[in-house]
Amino acid sequence: MSELTVKDFSMLDPMVSSDPFEFYDLLHRESPVYKIPETGMYVITKYDDIRQALRDFETFSSDVKISARSEFAELHQSILTDGGGWEHVQTLQRTDPPTHGRYRKLVDRVFTKKRVVEMTSYIDEVVNQLIDNFIDDEACEFNDDFAMRMPGIVIAEQLGLSRNDVATFKKWADAMLGATRAPIATEEDVRRDAGIELEAQLFLADIFEKRKKDPHDDLMSAMVHAHGDDEEPLSMHELQNLMHQLITGGFETTQSAINHGMWSLVRFPEIAEKLYEDETLLKPFVEEVLRFESPVQFLMRQATRDVEVSGTLIPQGAIVMIGYGPANRDETKFECPHQFELNRKGMGAHMAFGSGAHHCPGAALGRQEMMSSFKYITKRMGNIELEKPLPTPVHNFSLLFMPMHEFKIKFKKR
Repeated sequence: MSELTVKDFSMLDPMVSSDPFEFYDLLHRESPVYKIPETGMYVITKYDDIRQALRDFETFSSDVKISARSEFAELHQSILTDGGGWEHVQTLQRTDPPTHGRYRKLVDRVFTKKRVVEMTSYIDEVVNQLIDNFIDDEACEFNDDFAMRMPGIVIAEQLGLSRNDVATFKKWADAMLGATRAPIATEEDVRRDAGIELEAQLFLADIFEKRKKDPHDDLMSAMVHAHGDDEEPLSMHELQNLMHQLITGGFETTQSAINHGMWSLVRFPEIAEKLYEDETLLKPFVEEVLRFESPVQFLMRQATRDVEVSGTLIPQGAIVMIGYGPANRDETKFECPHQFELNRKGMGAHMAFGSGAHHCPGAALGRQEMMSSFKYITKRMGNIELEKPLPTPVHNFSLLFMPMHEFKIKFKKR
């Protein structure tokens, strides 16, 4: 048994953020609600506490007023507006009911199960084309050659970009997520990321205007025309901020989930063989990947009043990190939570896509992208192993996510 305590860890340590699970165990036992000394933010880690907090939107508001980059927030907004772009306003995941309902209703009309079913053959085609690019080499840099490109191509083509422009799309998404990637943001970081985001906004605005007049069968058109005859259409300001959330939420998280799925196949090769022999195991595999290393480890809320959680007083105005990652490793909810199990009981109870009103609207699409990816990866690639040891730490630093970087694998073509 480790003699370490919570005080031996820092959430701003890249090694801890990359492999946080021992820390999560200690938090569950010693400090289920933890105040980060360096930032003053509170972290909720227990499954049941998080479920309750997500239901109580009147206390734990999604309308967070202080960003992770509050020191430079004004600079970031001014770069956008001075360049002819749009400052950030609160939409969708950053709003509470009843305001949230309007955005959610419109977005749900875009991300329907029917649309995902119709996209499945297209997603399969993207997956196989990417595998075609490296299958004969029997090796690849998986993060760049597949995990980034697979969801990147799907979303980029929905936005009016070509699949050859996926690197541009990646640059935009990285800039939009910049605030989560460094423990301390510099003015240079903010100026760079805001300038790239402005580039994305101006491109998207042009596409939105074109789709208003000439709708296509794509995400941009669906967003522009999601309103009914008796409803106000989304303004350009709202469209820009919704796209910001959909780009960052639908790209970074799926890339991470696919990377961690492949890392699971590398660490547990017997599972890869089981998937090859029995396609019905794909669904439980995807769900366990999502639980085991949740793409979204935390999201922010703000306390609107003093509230006590698990014996700790969270003061009014405090920024609260809702721990989806810790919740999915809570042993009071999941038996032997640090084991990867295909036949896990209650697997669908994981919180990788959130819970309640803010359950991820793109969950069906993300699941299908993972299903298609691992269906064809295991069909076409066997004996998958690392070609080069993973870097230390395995992940780039992020307060909210677990983004992998260099990931070189080798395999045998089936």
